[in-house]
Amino acid sequence: MSERPVFTLEMTAQPEHIDELGHVNNAVWVQWIQEVAVSHWYATAPEVYRDAYVWVVIRHEIDYLRPALPGETVTGRTWVGEAPQGARFDRHMEFVGKDGKVKVRAKTTWAMLDKASGRPQRITPEIVAPFLGAE
Repeated sequence: MSERPVFTLEMTAQPEHIDELGHVNNAVWVQWIQEVAVSHWYATAPEVYRDAYVWVVIRHEIDYLRPALPGETVTGRTWVGEAPQGARFDRHMEFVGKDGKVKVRAKTTWAMLDKASGRPQRITPEIVAPFLGAE
């Protein structure tokens, strides 16, 4: 895992998350990735940035390693990768079971948009600083 600050959020598999194979559906993992990432933004970014910008996913790379079963709680852990380039940056994510084993690992690329115009906005060092920690 990274030296970057890590944000965590627990998710519990509800009946509606379970597919015909008896485990959390792949589409639910994508929803959870979004939920953890957005929660990280709102928990970490100053209000002035939360009010001005919104994030969109432009790429997901997901490895499904182990299933999550009905009623199981996993911990989503996320951190940012390298410093942003323009309007984009990579976010890393792992969902870990109570046994400490990674169930899903993902790398997602996000772009920051100006809420007012809907256009991509360059990520300044001030915006990303709380997510990078001490360099």
